[in-house]
Amino acid sequence: MGAPEGLSYGPNGPTEGDLRLVGDVEGKRVLELGCGDGSTAIELEQCGAHVIAVDKSVETITRARRSADREEARVEWHQSDLADLAFLRADSIDLAYSFFAFGEIEDLSRVFRQVHRVLRPNASFVFSYEHPALMSAPGASNAISRAYFEHVPLEVLRNNEPVKIYSHPVGEVFTALARSGFRVDAIVEPEPDVGMLPPSIIWRARKEGS
Repeated sequence: MGAPEGLSYGPNGPTEGDLRLVGDVEGKRVLELGCGDGSTAIELEQCGAHVIAVDKSVETITRARRSADREEARVEWHQSDLADLAFLRADSIDLAYSFFAFGEIEDLSRVFRQVHRVLRPNASFVFSYEHPALMSAPGASNAISRAYFEHVPLEVLRNNEPVKIYSHPVGEVFTALARSGFRVDAIVEPEPDVGMLPPSIIWRARKEGS
């Protein structure tokens, strides 16, 4: 129970034990946007949170649910677009979290507005995604060079399936958060194990207003 110290913020990246961005989740209602294999939802639940996990993919939800069942973790699963949170009441969530799901979303502002609606005042919104500078670097994992502000998505393979990844420049995300009613209080760019650019960028913002 308590803080989910093993929570990951990126492939081979820092964990909650390193960054302390989420904190104690015991007794909190936590919204996870993009559930992946279910491991994050399971860890949050095992730390005492009531977890609502959302993913657009039926197959992903099914795999994550099976993992949770094996661990006897009780998670509330929803198959939905990440910007469609109509099933949640306003001001009903204590923490929103997303790990590397936002790269697949073209318009983050829609997601930010919905997250703002469902969070309680001053509640945290913590998320990570592919660092836009790395996506534009020669010799990066995508093996191409592109403009930092390029909005045409890259097509990459994930789990042997083609996925479109959108670049989200830092200034654009900061502005979108502010316009959606958030105050940014942490931006983390993890030092890479190899190369010169961080592989991910991690944000924590808090809901302002109602």
